[in-house]
Amino acid sequence: MFAYWGKILRVNLTDGTIKEEHFDENFAKKWLGTRGFGIYFLLKEMDPTVDPLSPENKIIYTTGPLTGTTAPTGGRYMVITKSPLTGYIAMANSGGFFGAELKFAGWDAIIVEGASDHPVYLYINDESVELRDASHLWGKTSTETEEALKEEIGDKRIRAALIGPAGENLVRFAAVMNDEHRAAGRGGVGAVMGSKKLKAIVVRGHKRVEVADRAKFTSVVKEKTDKLRNDPVAGGGLPKYGTAVLVNIINQNGLYPTKNFQYSQFEYAEEQSGEAMTAKYLIRNKPCYACPIGCGRVNKLPTTGVTEGPEYESIWALGAHNGINDLASIIEANHWADEYGMDTISLGGTLATAMELYEKGLLKQEDLGEEAPPFRWGNTEVLHYYIEKIAKREGFGDKLAEGGYRLAEMYGGTEYFMGVKKQELPAYDPRGAEGHGLGYATNNRGGCHIKQYMISPEILGYPYKMDPHDIGDEKIKLVILFQDLTALIDAAGLCVFTTFGLGADDYRDMINAATGWDFSTEEYLKVGERIWNAERLFNLRAGLDPLKEDTLPKRLLEEPVRNGPNKGHVVRLHLMLPKYYKFRGWTEDGKITEEKAKELGLDEF
Repeated sequence: MFAYWGKILRVNLTDGTIKEEHFDENFAKKWLGTRGFGIYFLLKEMDPTVDPLSPENKIIYTTGPLTGTTAPTGGRYMVITKSPLTGYIAMANSGGFFGAELKFAGWDAIIVEGASDHPVYLYINDESVELRDASHLWGKTSTETEEALKEEIGDKRIRAALIGPAGENLVRFAAVMNDEHRAAGRGGVGAVMGSKKLKAIVVRGHKRVEVADRAKFTSVVKEKTDKLRNDPVAGGGLPKYGTAVLVNIINQNGLYPTKNFQYSQFEYAEEQSGEAMTAKYLIRNKPCYACPIGCGRVNKLPTTGVTEGPEYESIWALGAHNGINDLASIIEANHWADEYGMDTISLGGTLATAMELYEKGLLKQEDLGEEAPPFRWGNTEVLHYYIEKIAKREGFGDKLAEGGYRLAEMYGGTEYFMGVKKQELPAYDPRGAEGHGLGYATNNRGGCHIKQYMISPEILGYPYKMDPHDIGDEKIKLVILFQDLTALIDAAGLCVFTTFGLGADDYRDMINAATGWDFSTEEYLKVGERIWNAERLFNLRAGLDPLKEDTLPKRLLEEPVRNGPNKGHVVRLHLMLPKYYKFRGWTEDGKITEEKAKELGLDEF
């Protein structure tokens, strides 16, 4: 079998056992990798109703067939578990170098189960695997932990996936960090590591991933890499200005949510754009493993010194979403969110929820304490004060650590929580891109943009331009195609930014060249559809009520946009959702039919 080792590492933290298991090519063809492998094992081995922070939850770290190869962006890995934020499936991926190093060590996946009674870390050096005490690392930030591990192991080339204090303290939106500033961010996967007392997974590998035909694979990779380098976004805007190149574009198109989605344009957007950040703070780009795009930013501030990021989503979440326009404060806040190990989208969304609760009088100063800064729009003190409080669950930070939905519920204002399935929304107002809104509402991991990026056709014109307010059958079918295609790209071990330049046929070419298979594009998209449906099946068994939870915040459905080019629009989800279920082959109430399950080979669960 090429592009895989056929090996899975199983670690039980309760009894300390470590086992090697194997899979065959038929399994690889059916589930491909990352999200596919992860959802298979969760469905096969775990009760979906378990408490996400209990030892019964499993957390799985996976690679794809192209992880660790020279395929463009072939360094991705995925963390799959049951989310403590949503109660449904969490699949958070990250770039950097950890995923490739795990593959170099000879492993396709790690399944971690049970829980330790004291802090530990897992050290993998090729076939040598051991659990080590991590009591001395507990409480350390991301950078402190990584530096301490390098010193202790005596190898500066190790790679680590780890948690900061937020994960240790079970913040429901804690991230798994790697390479200091790369995050598998969404869904609270870091809190699941914390609940198991697993501080880090450290990897060092010395193998080369074997592909079916090295010369052919090299030729195919060169062709796809050239496509990306010649694309105006993948080879132009992203390397020049980072993902923050989107700030001005999205704001000008009237989709830049401001003050908790009360407005859709921010008057200070230009001051926090990629162009502004490049001019004022950029030192250099920092690409992930095998990435020809290089959107990562290395900046320098007087306060923090050299740091990385922020990306578009973080600039918005810590900026316009809270009415904040000071770019230096946003960069500094992003730095500390990384150090404590938190998802910046949910962090910013939770703070924005608090801002509106405070504005509406539901949250009062006496609830915060006399010393705490008030939640007033644009108050940068909120960023500096609460990030540490949340990570350590101190004072009012303990309530914020529960996430925006639970906070709003505590103060009787759930209508001010801007999220889906209890996960905070990212940086696009769907009232200006209604297909994107359908994607938000139906996303398996809740409020999420990256598992279907309808901004591409609706705003950016990839693969072709569509009217953002068209809600016809073609648009709905494209949402489904984007969801399935994203599952395929994730499972292959690549970054979704490659869709700026590559299409489904390109991914088929690379996977076939690596594995020696002869799958058609349709067969690969069927794998993506299988993964999407399997994740849906997990959610249904975890208690998902589709007709109540495949929806958007009331504001986006009933309050027309106040300003900008989309003024007067709402998302007409009620017209799209029944057709979405129909085109998915599901029942009218959003459940998977026996026929669809059998067609996709899900009847084994």
